[in-house]
Amino acid sequence: MVTVGIDPHKHVHVAVAVEDGGRRIGKPLTVGNDASLITVLLKWIRSITGDTPVTWAIEDGRGFARRLADGLLLAGHEVVWVPTRLTAAHRKLHAATGAKSDQIDAAAVAHAAIATPGLDRHRIDERVRELRVLVDYRSDLIKRRTMAINQLKAQLHVWLDHTPGDLARARNLATVTALVNTMTTRAHVRQALIDMIAEIAEINRRVHDLDTTIRQLVSPLAPALLEVTGISHNSAAVLITEIGDINRFGTSAKLARYTGCAPIPVYSADQQRHRLHRGGNRRLNSVLYTAAIVQKRQHPAAQTLLARHEPAKGSRGARRILQRHLIDVIHRAMTADHATWQHHITRYQPTA
Repeated sequence: MVTVGIDPHKHVHVAVAVEDGGRRIGKPLTVGNDASLITVLLKWIRSITGDTPVTWAIEDGRGFARRLADGLLLAGHEVVWVPTRLTAAHRKLHAATGAKSDQIDAAAVAHAAIATPGLDRHRIDERVRELRVLVDYRSDLIKRRTMAINQLKAQLHVWLDHTPGDLARARNLATVTALVNTMTTRAHVRQALIDMIAEIAEINRRVHDLDTTIRQLVSPLAPALLEVTGISHNSAAVLITEIGDINRFGTSAKLARYTGCAPIPVYSADQQRHRLHRGGNRRLNSVLYTAAIVQKRQHPAAQTLLARHEPAKGSRGARRILQRHLIDVIHRAMTADHATWQHHITRYQPTA
């Protein structure tokens, strides 16, 4: 049995093959994160191992390694995720003091996988994969719309005394169109501004269509999650696509650390305190921030919790406590939802 440890990055992945005894075999491989990724990896490992069964161990950075893991699984191979903390421990154990490189990290991933047989296996749910495309596309459209609105407002400030604030709303966009049509300027200037308005209107339409589709896909996947105050269909879609299988987080505390909502203890001058965790998945952290703001306005229990902690922690500190509490609620809801669609998860058996 051979385990291949992979240290994933945005543009390249580094792979190292390790036997069960812990000895490296073959030469490490650095492969580009592109369309030929899976073909190159399989050709490389077969040149080293032949028909020997292979387990692919990937450091748990699913944003960079998602396509890699999906491709290997669809090719019939077993793929496991290795938590970063295990990788760090084995790097210290097997590498020289202070040594660190991509190859050392990849080998540490393989050693951690060999030493920890119960690691989370990668699985695919086709509905989550489809939803991920829509969520990412919507996020990109929102960025484009923001840029287009900023460009339009920068030009309109030269010609108009006032423009409506939120041009993502059709009513405000219609008001701006009427103002532009009454401008006493040359026709080609008005036409340029009208074209910019038309671009924003088209993006608004596409975002609206995506929202409708996302709502239809998310509703059967997350009934319990959608009952949480502050979690919209779009927020639920982000949670589902970024987290995937909620069972990979055995406790809500692990999910809190992953989302950057777990306070970090700091010990200084014999005083124990906690500081803000600025790491974690920032997209998920943004969803939790939004949910906390909505609950602060609308949810009586959240308002009570905030009122209890604000005198000692301040408004921001109390809100972070609420976000950590929301992690517990979301973890329970997603676990309940996931139990209803377990049978839709595709489990591929590794090839002989």
